[in-house]
Amino acid sequence: MSTLISYAQNFEDIMLWRALSQVEDGCYVDVGAQSPALDSVSRLFYRHGWRGVHVEPTPHYAGQLRAQRPDEVVLQMAVGERAGILTFFEIEGTGLSTGESLIAAEHRASGFQVNELRVPLVTLDTVLEQVGDRDVHWLKIDVEGAEKQVIDGWQQTARRPWLLVIESTRPLTAEQSHHEWEPAVLAKGYTFAYFDGLNRFYVSEEHPELMPSLAVPPNVFDDFSLSSSSTLCAQVNLAYQALERRGADEANALHGQIQALHTDAHAVRHEL
Repeated sequence: MSTLISYAQNFEDIMLWRALSQVEDGCYVDVGAQSPALDSVSRLFYRHGWRGVHVEPTPHYAGQLRAQRPDEVVLQMAVGERAGILTFFEIEGTGLSTGESLIAAEHRASGFQVNELRVPLVTLDTVLEQVGDRDVHWLKIDVEGAEKQVIDGWQQTARRPWLLVIESTRPLTAEQSHHEWEPAVLAKGYTFAYFDGLNRFYVSEEHPELMPSLAVPPNVFDDFSLSSSSTLCAQVNLAYQALERRGADEANALHGQIQALHTDAHAVRHEL
């Protein structure tokens, strides 16, 4: 049985693991980390001994990260073009919280509960410096429409993550948005490698040997299983439960029919 379990929303962890599994005690930076367990890109790596930095402005998920990852750095703040204070829009119980007021308004109009928070704002330069002298093997940016602001705040640090994973569609749509920020990424010496329908993957020019590992989607040769909490497994579990309920209902109906036949047979025997 495979010991590799994917916890990420769209198999991002499997793609990264394929490229970086040879690295021991690696390091990651997860901007927009959300939950430490559900739809987590870092959980697979954490279970294999990696440690890193999480940036998560929502109090609920930042608290979960601190509780479940006490040996990692958790920054309860947002990332932008410059340091300051940001009005942040928390959408409870989802991964849709955002610093973009227009996107928050769209979610509010769709029926989501939106709470406004004031959170510290730092640059990506500051975040990347939190790893000390270690290499950053992957950097994930998932900030619900504010990717350009995060990348624009990456100016001074010499830190160069080996791989980048950047969400590149508008929230809750398949509309691609990478044209807003990709030129800045390419100018930093990164090469586009793979698009998974939700994220774009980039390889640093210092590590071209990683390009072939991102050539194809996750597949049977990656030898992995899905977490029981994954969206796909949730659908399977719901279908299985529905099948069980249907089977139980049919069994009860059949049992009732058998009882009725027994009653009829008893009545016939009595008449005879």
